[in-house]
Amino acid sequence: MITIILHIIIFSYCFVIIALIYGFTKVTTVELTGLTPKTKFSIIIPFRNEAENLPVLLESLSKLNYSVELFEVILVDDESEKKFLVPSLKFKVSIVDNIRFSNSPKKDAIGTAMQIVNTDWIITTDADCTVNTNWLLSLDNYIQLHDVAMIAGAVTYDCNNSFLHHFQQLDLASLQGATIGSFGIDRAFLCNGANFAYTKSFFKKLNGFEGNDKIASGDDVFLLQKAVTKSPEKVHYLKSKNNIILTKPLNDWESLFYQRVRWASKTSSYQSMFGKRLALVVFAGNLSLVLALMLSVLGLLSFINFLLLFALKFAVDTVLIYKSHSFLTKTKIRYLILSSVLYPFFSISVALYSLFGKYEWKGRKF
Repeated sequence: MITIILHIIIFSYCFVIIALIYGFTKVTTVELTGLTPKTKFSIIIPFRNEAENLPVLLESLSKLNYSVELFEVILVDDESEKKFLVPSLKFKVSIVDNIRFSNSPKKDAIGTAMQIVNTDWIITTDADCTVNTNWLLSLDNYIQLHDVAMIAGAVTYDCNNSFLHHFQQLDLASLQGATIGSFGIDRAFLCNGANFAYTKSFFKKLNGFEGNDKIASGDDVFLLQKAVTKSPEKVHYLKSKNNIILTKPLNDWESLFYQRVRWASKTSSYQSMFGKRLALVVFAGNLSLVLALMLSVLGLLSFINFLLLFALKFAVDTVLIYKSHSFLTKTKIRYLILSSVLYPFFSISVALYSLFGKYEWKGRKF
């Protein structure tokens, strides 16, 4: 009986991932169209103790293939221990202190910046990121050609050769694959706040973060899910290599664990039923593999059955990861099998801990 149940769960998991693979292929990859830039952007960057990373981000912004008259940068300092001094730059940079009024520092930071934004289009990114030279140009060209009010974009890691970094890259590739795939099947529920654009008027129409400001994270996904519920036709994914943001992977397992706990902790508050069901199916799929391995060790399940279950899950996961990874980066996939063996244990640990445990983020406990 247990063998049948495990097979049903894994087959259900595979069916869902195949649907996301189909959705991924449906989202067209967009190239630059050569239109004359005209969209004005405000780039909002919340930060806390990022004196090392901010100069690198600002340097990448200075290399944008976009008129400095068409964008401004708003840095929101969330109680950094040392004040950041903005270097002399060709584009407009403002720095303001975060005004806290909720349990979410990042949502408060975006709300603080909104008070001084002078453009309709807003983009959020993170202090530890660097941008593609055609980042704004790709967004502008897409905006000119589509009736859109919110655009999600891709984020990838700048990895070294360590297993930890490549493990994170494969994990992120699967998340980005699920994100793009969900857009392709009209079930969008995920995005990344490090590359997220929307109009100020649309933000106001959605009443901003009202309704989820008690949750520490989720400035991106909750706003997206609210937008998809109210105006799905206005929410798009820009699948363009010119629009990919580069960010830093974490350098120790503890930090990675707590980051993923922070990400997982908001799942129960999703407005998207598809997102909740997908999270449940993914958890069940990973838990089934762990249980199958334990049962095979105890002699209660044949090792052949365990290998079959692993092979089925591994096969569909690999297709989605390969498609996503190929879009995100030119680097080769490394440690795929080892990561696939470790990931179910990592994933269920994160999921279970997120239900009961606390985590630390930017020196604060939540």
